[in-house]
Amino acid sequence: MTQSWRFSALADRHRAMGSNLEDWSGMGTAWSYDKDQKEEYLAIRTKAGFMDVSGLKKVHVVGPHAFHVIDRATTRNADKIKPGRSSYATMLNDEGKFIDDCVIYRTGPNAYMVVHGAGQGHEQLTMAAMGRDVDIRFDDNLHDISLQGPMAVDFLEKQGVPGIRDLAYFSHVQTMLWDKPVMISRTGYTGERGYEIFCRAQDAVAIWDGLVEHGAPMGIIPTRFTTLDWLRAESYLLFYPYDNSDQYPFEDEKAGDTLWELGLDFTVSKGKTGFRGAEEHYRLKGKERFKIYGVKLEGTTPAEEGAALMKDGNQVGVVTIGMYSSLNKHNVGIARMPVDCAVDGTAMVVKNADGEIPCVAHSMPFYDPDKKRRTAKG
Repeated sequence: MTQSWRFSALADRHRAMGSNLEDWSGMGTAWSYDKDQKEEYLAIRTKAGFMDVSGLKKVHVVGPHAFHVIDRATTRNADKIKPGRSSYATMLNDEGKFIDDCVIYRTGPNAYMVVHGAGQGHEQLTMAAMGRDVDIRFDDNLHDISLQGPMAVDFLEKQGVPGIRDLAYFSHVQTMLWDKPVMISRTGYTGERGYEIFCRAQDAVAIWDGLVEHGAPMGIIPTRFTTLDWLRAESYLLFYPYDNSDQYPFEDEKAGDTLWELGLDFTVSKGKTGFRGAEEHYRLKGKERFKIYGVKLEGTTPAEEGAALMKDGNQVGVVTIGMYSSLNKHNVGIARMPVDCAVDGTAMVVKNADGEIPCVAHSMPFYDPDKKRRTAKG
């Protein structure tokens, strides 16, 4: 394992399931378990599963100028996020290029929590806070257990969480679970109806064990972190830096992708200006060098991570993640490709190490394209 400087209270639980705790964002994370990963994928798609995503960084932004910090650092209009609600946002550098994505939780009138991954989110917030009447606090005690799948709401209701069926998509509530104080958020990264359970480090093991014990009769099981790759590939969920030019550099320029290229321009609140990189972001519209787009492959052999995408015998792009679903009977992937190839039906070939697989460009998401599952009510 790479030397980590952050530690999950659930590390021993992961080791007991066969994980070597690979480093992600400075924290030992369960990339593998001693069981079939397909079982975990099917559990989340048909019942529910839970995973430790505490490697996500939690940053509190509190004080009279908290709104101004969020407004400068992210692409969302922070004052439009009501207390008890959250919003998916992105962050840019001065060149208008993507440096991180995050979920902004508004926890009070002058209080937000920003949850981000392995990008520069914390640094961006700290920079925006300079000279402001605000506190920026990185909270590594707060753990995050993600419970995802169509039966997640039934499970939490059975455990006595009040009003859980009425909790709207991208809303959160301060409540109790098994006599432990938690914040439960109707968010996730799977394309399913799901919840994130934020808890204190000292309560994480008890909550994990409660999920194991009470979830088993419903077929709800623990899942490894990397099962997210299978889920995100068919649900069009990008994962920095694995879909970005940081991982697949340009030949003649430094790394950095625009929101227009990544298909994340929807994260900019309508008409918003003044956020870092705003002028360059708007200037770069229509100047896309590539597009993130889907590919649908023939057969059942998935595209390898980083497989070359070929057209007319020449490499034109790269598949960043691929998967075959025995449940949904599709062989799909997320790819970086030329703008003129990012049209449904464009014929190409995926070049794996041991052979080539015909494919066509296909719009995303492949699974639940209307997003009715993740936004379901009641």
